[in-house]
Amino acid sequence: MAQALTFVEDIWYFAGLASELKRGQMAHKTIAGHPIVVGRSQSGKIFALRDICPHRAAPFSAGKVMDDDTVECPYHGWRFGLDDGQCTHIPAICKGQKDPSGGIKVRNYPVRENGQLIWAYIAADPKFKGDPEIAPPQFARTDRKAVFVERLKLNCHVDHAVIGLMDPAHVSFLHRQWWWRSGASMHEKEKRFEPRERGFAMAAHTPSSNSFGYKILGGKPITEIAFRLPGVRTEEITVGDKGILSFTAVVPIDENNTEIISVFFSDMAIVKLLKPILKKGASIFLNQDGDIIKLQAECLKHDPRLMLIDDADRQAKWYYAIKKEWAKSRAEGRAFVNPVKPTTLRWRS
Repeated sequence: MAQALTFVEDIWYFAGLASELKRGQMAHKTIAGHPIVVGRSQSGKIFALRDICPHRAAPFSAGKVMDDDTVECPYHGWRFGLDDGQCTHIPAICKGQKDPSGGIKVRNYPVRENGQLIWAYIAADPKFKGDPEIAPPQFARTDRKAVFVERLKLNCHVDHAVIGLMDPAHVSFLHRQWWWRSGASMHEKEKRFEPRERGFAMAAHTPSSNSFGYKILGGKPITEIAFRLPGVRTEEITVGDKGILSFTAVVPIDENNTEIISVFFSDMAIVKLLKPILKKGASIFLNQDGDIIKLQAECLKHDPRLMLIDDADRQAKWYYAIKKEWAKSRAEGRAFVNPVKPTTLRWRS
């Protein structure tokens, strides 16, 4: 099933964790082909600019955040406003010489902090100004410090990483572990799915009986797994009034590289106690995904014709349909219409 490998635009991308940026600090990010410096001003405000000085193409991320809410280029000291990207100072200009700084800008990106999550808005129009029509996502429990964070870079287009993330049939094979799921425990599953904002969700349900990992939480856990554009998967597990949020962002770097960031948030005491084990498990899962992606990449060089089946691959089909409808709605200047309808899917795993 051939699909166009393009990036989602006019949407918020996950750009990092708030706790990783202290005042005056910056970090380089490449998101959907955009070189971006995400940083925090000396007063504590988050900012995001194109990470290329228009003078001689040096990265701002190697420079300094100044007290006057500007970023200073490390090459020649040119300064640009954190809020609007406006050039404010060119040190090499002598008294009486023409100062061209008023007509020089770098692209600034709308950026927001929601709890511990930082979001950057990637507009299709490079001259976009103002506030985006849509707000960045908000999730429960992200106002607290993350229990742990795992990152993995993959040499593939973001679509292949996203499809792997939402594939329910590979778990019993690629992630077969004695402490999670064994091959002998495969059985037919039936789950209810519902549309969500720019995505869909496996509606709240009791976890499968062959998923040992849930049992250690005690009580009667309820889980809901959701996906939304451009590539965010969440699993919220609740046990009474406590719970866990497993947040995973699949962020395109460029056409051939993608980063997966998995963050766990929780207010459950047992999760903090089991942190080393949970972190190790998450690392194993991510690296297993990374290993198969490497193998897949060698096969994809031959441009094979791919196929998606029902019901096991229906979520992948929804992803492509949602992505296509989002681009179409933006091009036509109309409201997005979610193509996902409430339905029940069945597969074996």
